[in-house]
Amino acid sequence: MIAASLMTGLFPAPAHADHEDTPTSRQLLEACDNGTDACVFHPDGRPEYFAGPADQVGRAVYNCTGREQRFEVSWSDTTTETNSVGVSMGVEYGYAEVFRATFKATYGHEWSSSHTESQTTYVFTGPYEVGWVERAPRMEQVSGTYELRFPDRYYGHYIWYVPFEATGPAPGGEGAIAQQTRPMTQTERNECP
Repeated sequence: MIAASLMTGLFPAPAHADHEDTPTSRQLLEACDNGTDACVFHPDGRPEYFAGPADQVGRAVYNCTGREQRFEVSWSDTTTETNSVGVSMGVEYGYAEVFRATFKATYGHEWSSSHTESQTTYVFTGPYEVGWVERAPRMEQVSGTYELRFPDRYYGHYIWYVPFEATGPAPGGEGAIAQQTRPMTQTERNECP
């Protein structure tokens, strides 16, 4: 107990990024394994899985006839990661390697920075309807804290903590795919051949 108290007194208290007169979170992450004695990512709990926002993929199709029609819509859609600091985890910087290695060791699968899905979907439209395909990608989100230890004081501290949250394509990357239709506007009907 006495030794722990003495050690605490020797070093300034750990600091957190993004306060006034401190380095930004980005600056700290760029120093990870690039001037630090140690750089560790501590995950908080399990990843959360959810459906991302549904967006139109491929082209819209127009049924200019008085009967139901089936159209083939070929599409390709890429889902990429985002994170709370605005840095790319796909690059080969120290913080990205630390995150990916810790993520795999903790959760048992690779972190995916990007996933592309391509296919052809049949869209059924009624008379004078517009049809399209929407995809909602399956996503995973993980949060945690980077701990950076410096050999010398960095902005007055030996230890810095950076809160971090990342969202990327879930394993497999498949998303929910749906076809949508709506009646044509009068302008669209007027443009029919």
